Amino acid sequence: MPRHVAIIMDGNGRWAEDQDQARATGHREGVRSVRDITEACAQLGVPYLTLYTFSTENWERPDWEVNALMSLLVKTVRKERQRLLENGVRLRTIGDTSALPSACRRELDETADVTAGNERLTLSLALSYSGRWDLARAAREIARRARNGDLAPDDVDEALVSDLLSTSALPDPDLLIRTGGEQRLSNFLLWEGAYAEMLVTDRHWPAFRREQLYDAVREFQDRDRRFGRVADQQNASQQKAPQQNASQQNASQQQAEPAAP
Repeated sequence: MPRHVAIIMDGNGRWAEDQDQARATGHREGVRSVRDITEACAQLGVPYLTLYTFSTENWERPDWEVNALMSLLVKTVRKERQRLLENGVRLRTIGDTSALPSACRRELDETADVTAGNERLTLSLALSYSGRWDLARAAREIARRARNGDLAPDDVDEALVSDLLSTSALPDPDLLIRTGGEQRLSNFLLWEGAYAEMLVTDRHWPAFRREQLYDAVREFQDRDRRFGRVADQQNASQQKAPQQNASQQNASQQQAEPAAP
């Protein structure tokens, strides 16, 4: 089972066009998919779900669409707050949330505070987010610490960069899903998704529901995750792990056994 599922929710507008509906209808129907996928992840035992909700590039869309999306965000967060609380879902955000309208920030902050104690599922909304923005922000912090004499060049490693990203409280995603059929990352989790298994589906986001998530998880479970190793190395590692565990268990049992009189 993947520990962290990340999803690029693409295709709301195209789904609406296919249905001869306004783009706003596609966004509203997309909210239903968010609810369904969140509930399905909680039921499956997936502890982390991250949704690419609004990118920094999305600010370039027409004002009417941006305003409609922000209004929908406020209404949805307010409406779903109690449901999240009852279902054990913790809400958090990643991204430059200072760019969001004050009403959005207020609803998000209140819901994050109310659900902070929930541990069944952490739902992260990537809002006004891009992977490059996050990496640049981390680089500025590294430069600031170096300028102040708090950081030497040899102190800069992958762990430090990861700690300075807005995703530092999350494990790296295991499974990255993109709906809508496009074959690109669109500036999403560029650092964190280095070893994520990627699955692209032609289904637009409003048509992606729990049945499609189940299919994606099954495909993930069938894949051979190598993390840069060749198949022989991966097989050897998998065979060695049970042997090491068995040896450790035997050693522990011997230590626990009382000495003969």
